[in-house]
Amino acid sequence: MKRIFQVLILLVLAAPAFAQVRPQGQAPVTPSLKVGGLDLDYFSPKEYIIGGTTVTGTQYLDKEVLITLSKLTKGDKIVLPGEATSDAIKTLWAQGLFDDVKLNIEKFVQDSVYFEIEVVERPRLSSIDLKGIRKSEKTAIQEKLNDKTGKIVNDNLYNTTSAIVKKYLLDKGFFFTQIDYKTRKDPNAENSVVLEANINKGNRVKVQHIDFTGNKDFKSAKLRKYLKTPKQFAWWRFWGSGKFAKEKYEENKVKMIAKLHEKGYRDAELLKDTIYQYNKKKVNIRMDLYEGKKYYFGNITWAGNAIYPDSILQKVLTIEKGDVFSEEKLNKKLNGGGENGGDINSMYTDNGYLTFNIDPVQTKIYGDTVDVELRMYEGPQYTNNRITLKGNTITNDKVVLREIRTKPGQKFNKSDLIRTIREIGQLGNFDESKTVPTPRPNPADGTVDIEYAVEEKPSDQIELSGGFGGGRIIGTLGLTFNNFSLRNLFNLKAYKPLPKGDGQKLSLRGQTNGKYYQSYSFSFSQPWFGGEKPVSFGVSAFTSLQSNGLSSDNAQFQKIRLNGVTVSLGRRLNWPDNYFQLSHAVNLQQYILNNYSGYLFSTGTSYNLNLSQEISRDSRDSPIFPKSGSFLRFTIQATPPYSLFNKVNYATASDKEKYRFTEYHKWKFDSQWYQRVVGNLVIKAQAQFGFLGQYNKAVGQSAFERFKLGGDGMQGFDFLQGSELIAMRGYANNTVIPVGSDPNVAQQSGSPIYTKYVLEARYPVIASQQATAFVLAFAEGGNTWNRFSDFNPFNIRRSVGVGARIFLPIFGLLGIDYGYGFDAIPGLPDANKGQFHFSIAQQLGGF
Repeated sequence: MKRIFQVLILLVLAAPAFAQVRPQGQAPVTPSLKVGGLDLDYFSPKEYIIGGTTVTGTQYLDKEVLITLSKLTKGDKIVLPGEATSDAIKTLWAQGLFDDVKLNIEKFVQDSVYFEIEVVERPRLSSIDLKGIRKSEKTAIQEKLNDKTGKIVNDNLYNTTSAIVKKYLLDKGFFFTQIDYKTRKDPNAENSVVLEANINKGNRVKVQHIDFTGNKDFKSAKLRKYLKTPKQFAWWRFWGSGKFAKEKYEENKVKMIAKLHEKGYRDAELLKDTIYQYNKKKVNIRMDLYEGKKYYFGNITWAGNAIYPDSILQKVLTIEKGDVFSEEKLNKKLNGGGENGGDINSMYTDNGYLTFNIDPVQTKIYGDTVDVELRMYEGPQYTNNRITLKGNTITNDKVVLREIRTKPGQKFNKSDLIRTIREIGQLGNFDESKTVPTPRPNPADGTVDIEYAVEEKPSDQIELSGGFGGGRIIGTLGLTFNNFSLRNLFNLKAYKPLPKGDGQKLSLRGQTNGKYYQSYSFSFSQPWFGGEKPVSFGVSAFTSLQSNGLSSDNAQFQKIRLNGVTVSLGRRLNWPDNYFQLSHAVNLQQYILNNYSGYLFSTGTSYNLNLSQEISRDSRDSPIFPKSGSFLRFTIQATPPYSLFNKVNYATASDKEKYRFTEYHKWKFDSQWYQRVVGNLVIKAQAQFGFLGQYNKAVGQSAFERFKLGGDGMQGFDFLQGSELIAMRGYANNTVIPVGSDPNVAQQSGSPIYTKYVLEARYPVIASQQATAFVLAFAEGGNTWNRFSDFNPFNIRRSVGVGARIFLPIFGLLGIDYGYGFDAIPGLPDANKGQFHFSIAQQLGGF
């Protein structure tokens, strides 16, 4: 009986090895097998030499690799019966490449054995068909699954696909996603299948409760505020209440603990957090905290400083003994960086100490007090040596190098390095986010080489649009070349499609609706006139015509034509600081009116020769989406006071003589301030003022150069009529007129005085080389007056609204706003309330 039991045990153990191992056409014999004329005795295993191994059934896999994996290599020795054959089958199965694996013995030749590995390959993936999700979600997930094509369809493929899909949907708030898979043959590919993933996203979950344990000094409501998102359910929070996004949640957990550290709880940590289901649409979150105790700064000592004494460093640090301990605050005061400085690191690196380093060491912790020693390595003072540039494939080196503020021979200055990145970005030809300066110090001689790596981006713009104005369709075509090269104008080899690379700007624009309205303009500017100094030169010209479309011999014919030319010079200033610019311009305009009403005269010719002086200061950190800095501009524009010396009696003069030479003095002020409040949320505050004055009461106010407030501010017919348009959202174009004015006259002629205020919250949604986009909410107020005696800067028309901007290099800045004007305009019932405004290639709110 014992003998029979041993035989049964051996048969069970040997079965995996020889269930598929036999010469073809023979049945196994138990307890010993007779294969190829030899007895395989399970109780007396015998050693053989592998005479060869063949593989059948493969289409795409390398046979030699499979033989190597099986370890049934020709010339090796093998014991039969034995574990080597079962191990070979197990190894091949483990690869996940086959639907079936068989191991056969083909024959025995003397003491050699020959094997055959028979396999059935699993199909390969040709594509994945995602079902049950939106098109945008499908596109985003498909990009993450592109590398799966061509792989074997096995459990690993299912698992990785599920993980990718579920992670993406989890980040979108879908917590309970389920996926069912089916396969179907791909008729266009041999041994390939299409994997059909039927996705049930379930509901986008929200958070019902966020509970905390272990918190003593911090109330749960305060901790939820530090967590920011997700928000737990509240009946009054009806906009996106508590939407759960896993990735954002993980980030905010870290930020919440960092906030506790900032408040002095340096030992605070999140011990555990649990997310569990509340119902099909909601989850609960429980967070187990360890607060620890609140710490305070003790003694603060300095070590290693020779350049600056402790007293000077302590004034910059502004942290005193007894202040709440915060590593974040300490690091910010030590290494905060930024163009404006205000930290110890900037204090040194702005004075040439490029390799300066400071290490805060907590030397003693006793009770609730932490002593800190600030160990410094000042290093040598470095001087700029070689300044090089790479990556500019279109723009000439000199155009970029003249904007660089780290000059050879000067002491290294980190603030100048940061300022240079901004200046290069404002050229408009490079992606500012990819401008990378690399200082390379040379300790042997105390110099530093600096290389600026830049990346070109499209900068030319095209405006091609159709609109509705003056009761008719208006077509516009505008071309702006922001990196033009005038010196290569006659060099045919430089046309790609136009000569480029010198940083000059050329603009051409035409606008027409046929015979009723035509306007054509040209402008050219050179930012470095002569190429050696930051003196800008510009010239522009335009001609415009508006008529009622009748022939000139018709008694009802009306026409106004405006021709003009401007020449300007500007210069960057170094005082009061190097953000200032001063510019001068000479403007000559000709107005030709023929039976055209709405002005102080209806027929005649008037000339407007004026000189303008403008001083501005621009410290904004970006021209498209500023997050900090300001923009200030003050402009004076004046004509000669003809009436004071031409001896014309204006009391009896005809309109033709009285208005032949327009005279006025015009004052404008614009201020814009930008401040980042939290994250990327930016607040913009703006105030504007304009005043058109007169020299002689007998002449009166100028018929031209007035202000028109309201609407989108886009120049069109009103530019033709010599008025300056000021945008004000929530009101129709040109409808914010002085109280008591005739609407028909005031809308057409404009007003001599205006003021406007803007408060705007901006948040970016796209920030890349290809596009910049942001959304905004605004509140505006403004008004116009006919006389300075009526001027009251607090008596304004008000509006609020929302909008969006997108900057595309080829089209410039495009915008849409919806504003609601609160204050009715007498005589213009449709002027306020809900208004949509569109803008092209301009920023609303500027001059």
